[in-house]
Amino acid sequence: MIKQIPNLLTLGNLYCGYLSISYIISGDVRNATILIFIALMLDMLDGRMARILGVANDLGKQLDSLADIVSFGVAPAFLASYTFFSDFGQYGIWIAGLFPLFGCFRLARFNITPTEESMKHFKGIPITFAGGIVAFLVLLENYIHIGLFAVLFFGLAVLMVSTIKIPSFKKVKLNYYTVIITLFLLYMFYLIARSGFKSVPEFFYVAIAIYVVFIIARYLKAKTPRFRLKKSRTIRLPRKDKLRKRKAKR
Repeated sequence: MIKQIPNLLTLGNLYCGYLSISYIISGDVRNATILIFIALMLDMLDGRMARILGVANDLGKQLDSLADIVSFGVAPAFLASYTFFSDFGQYGIWIAGLFPLFGCFRLARFNITPTEESMKHFKGIPITFAGGIVAFLVLLENYIHIGLFAVLFFGLAVLMVSTIKIPSFKKVKLNYYTVIITLFLLYMFYLIARSGFKSVPEFFYVAIAIYVVFIIARYLKAKTPRFRLKKSRTIRLPRKDKLRKRKAKR
């Protein structure tokens, strides 16, 4: 059961994407945005837990890609179409639909990339990063002009399928995803404080709890000992002992 924890976290990521779309349709954009960030936290957790438990495999990689296309491709596209592109009607829905298409292509290309190469750099920005940025921009809907959002939205989509080599975040000490989530939580806390703590989104507490678990997982991963096998030393026998062994074999 313990070995299935990373896969359960990945399925939680997928379920958050589904719930986010459901909340967007019902008009609750704030909770929908929080669910995308919860999915982002779970996406970061599943990989770390798989490495800590030593159960990373191809099944988890494929499952992760299927979850990512929903949570960071389809859900952010719905967010964009129901907020910034809502005035364009059906055309807004069609335009926003390009985002998951580009994200799907990016994930497929990543899955066939050798592990050694993906550890060094990415080709194009990850869909999790692009989807998280779109969700964060939706929170700033009242402060961002639709023209600027459209440029950023399509810029992120194009960057996902571009061949620009970006250093792997696994090699960078400062985790970009952690920065995005921290900014998101701080901004959400600011909005809640401004309302006098009267309107706290129901999933905000879940996001805080998962963020704490993520910090603990990062600490455990950093403290996980790495064992190295020592090279066996060849014992050289004196010449007399070698001659005795040869005679004994004869």
